[in-house]
Amino acid sequence: MKKGITKIVVIISLATTSIFSFGFVESYFEVSKNLDIFATLFRELNIYYVDDADPGDLMKTGIDAMLESLDPYTNYIPESKMEDYKMMTTGQYGGIGALIQTQGDKVVISEPYQGFGADKAGLRAGDKIIKIDGNEAVGKSSDEIREFLLGQPGTTVEIVIERPGIEGLLTKTVTREEVKIKDVPYFGMVGDSIGYIRLTGFTESASAEVKAALISLKEKGANAIVLDLRGNGGGLLRESVNIVNFFVEKGSPVVSTKGKIKDWDKEYKALSIPVDTEIPLAVLVNGGSASASEIVSGSLQDNDRAVILGSLSFGKGLVQQVRPLSYNSKLKVTVAKYYTPSGRCIQKLDYSHRGQDGKVGEIPDSLITEFKTLKNKRSVFDGKGVAPDVAVKSHLLSDIAASLLLKNLFFSYATEYRIKHETIKETKEFSLSDDEYENFVHFLDGKDYEYTTESEDILVKLEKAAKDDKYFDDVKAEYEALKNKLSHNKKDDLYKFKDEIKYILESEIVSRYYYQKGQIEVSLKHDLVLDEAIKTLNDRALYNSILAGTNK
Repeated sequence: MKKGITKIVVIISLATTSIFSFGFVESYFEVSKNLDIFATLFRELNIYYVDDADPGDLMKTGIDAMLESLDPYTNYIPESKMEDYKMMTTGQYGGIGALIQTQGDKVVISEPYQGFGADKAGLRAGDKIIKIDGNEAVGKSSDEIREFLLGQPGTTVEIVIERPGIEGLLTKTVTREEVKIKDVPYFGMVGDSIGYIRLTGFTESASAEVKAALISLKEKGANAIVLDLRGNGGGLLRESVNIVNFFVEKGSPVVSTKGKIKDWDKEYKALSIPVDTEIPLAVLVNGGSASASEIVSGSLQDNDRAVILGSLSFGKGLVQQVRPLSYNSKLKVTVAKYYTPSGRCIQKLDYSHRGQDGKVGEIPDSLITEFKTLKNKRSVFDGKGVAPDVAVKSHLLSDIAASLLLKNLFFSYATEYRIKHETIKETKEFSLSDDEYENFVHFLDGKDYEYTTESEDILVKLEKAAKDDKYFDDVKAEYEALKNKLSHNKKDDLYKFKDEIKYILESEIVSRYYYQKGQIEVSLKHDLVLDEAIKTLNDRALYNSILAGTNK
């Protein structure tokens, strides 16, 4: 009997092995078959296509199209883009230390980083690049110019510039440096007892910078903290785990990941001694807060450790890993989904199911699942990003302000202002006078910043619909009267939206003297979400009721 059972077990085992072996062989055959088809097609194309085609460009196009059918985060990184990859993970690169942008046929310095090569050499925002090491720069794209400016630290580059308001050309010799972009570009006190930390990325130094800022603010007397993750698109998963760890007990769950390969089924817990598990904490998020930002905000929310304020986050619940390929290239590939401590995945778009048109849809409301926070059992939901505990409506730019911004007119005026004013007051004291605002209004004379308001757009649609329905002749008089009333006057709008325009202008001007830090300080003076966070942190009863789920 025992031999019979053993025989049956062996037969079942062999059958199971055969099934899995068959599955493996079938999968391997499909891969091998399609690689062979692709290789022969590629060879025939290169031999017989009527025009010359660059094999490298052709292959890159094919790879990009293939990966695009999966999700936007799975990317091929050729050897020529390794500097970009290094910057993405470390925040470091070799170059002059400046942002650039295209304006017309010239590339312009838009922001020199304080203390780096471009700044030390005297380059300013608004400087137009004419030549680089004797090579003509006019007519080239910002990507092309960027390649000229990047290079080994210690090497020099000669840049000929045209500076608005200055006759002739200026020549600057810039020494390239190892540039490190800070993940925490600013931290400071907002009010008497609340510390504020702006976190803009999750590179290798993110958690160390947050920890240093947190300790410094506590030493200055902060008894509550605001962690601002708005516009932070994410980065390294381990850095997000470390940052949550600063605020929760050792051993607390932070995030888990699940993938097709079992190696990616992992649970991440707080492994270190925290900095402070009691200090009241507010985390600010918006539609630009993604990935690692959502791990931090979602984990702190699920652990009932912080009040989340702002607007719904981006909704990226996917994890990427970089895999090495031949010839020093790499593949950044989505390997897993992540889940916050309550068990929810906040991924908004379902890339595994596409419509017939190839478009990706959001997770339908019927599949949204409710989860509970760990301590206070508050309701949280998956599939839509991280929803704030306190929703604060974002301020939308007026049409005129948006037009002035897109036409670079704030930028151009700030460039002229910097030439005429060697210094300005400290950031917190600086404000444009009414006379200076009038100067800006005069500066705009003859400039193109035409725009249509939303009301005007709706009116155009109404006219078309009325004509299609044969009603327009009956309401034409009323339509023309309404059109005249809604018709905007650019000059009037400059005064109607003066406060908003003035704020943007002050922010741009301050950046020319106090760089990114000054620009952030100006923004905090007109920040509705931060104001709500300060109000919440100052009212401990309100703060506690939100975390308890009793506040309505």
